[in-house]
Amino acid sequence: MIKTVLHPVSDLTKAKKVYAALLGLQPEHDTPYYVGFEADGQHIGLVPNGGPQGMTAPVAYWHVPDLEARLAAVTAAGATVREAAHDVGGGRLVATFTDPDGNVLGLIQDQ
Repeated sequence: MIKTVLHPVSDLTKAKKVYAALLGLQPEHDTPYYVGFEADGQHIGLVPNGGPQGMTAPVAYWHVPDLEARLAAVTAAGATVREAAHDVGGGRLVATFTDPDGNVLGLIQDQ
């Protein structure tokens, strides 16, 4: 299930205002390196300048119970790992991969 979508933004302050107006709420996470909104079970994140991942377009993240197993399944089916599984804090694992057309997709596993 897609529960998280991250958007690269060039100006975090301006983007935060637009997304707050769009969603009708203020961010729950508000730092210089990441702003996150929780809206009806959906997490919308703003990543300045694409972050260390170098994002150039929004990335949808599927929440899965076993990230390594799902990453193995999608690569066996023809996907290419872009960003290997790693802990981003609090036991949350993330990874990204590309489909055969080069679209970037993400996986999240909460511990």
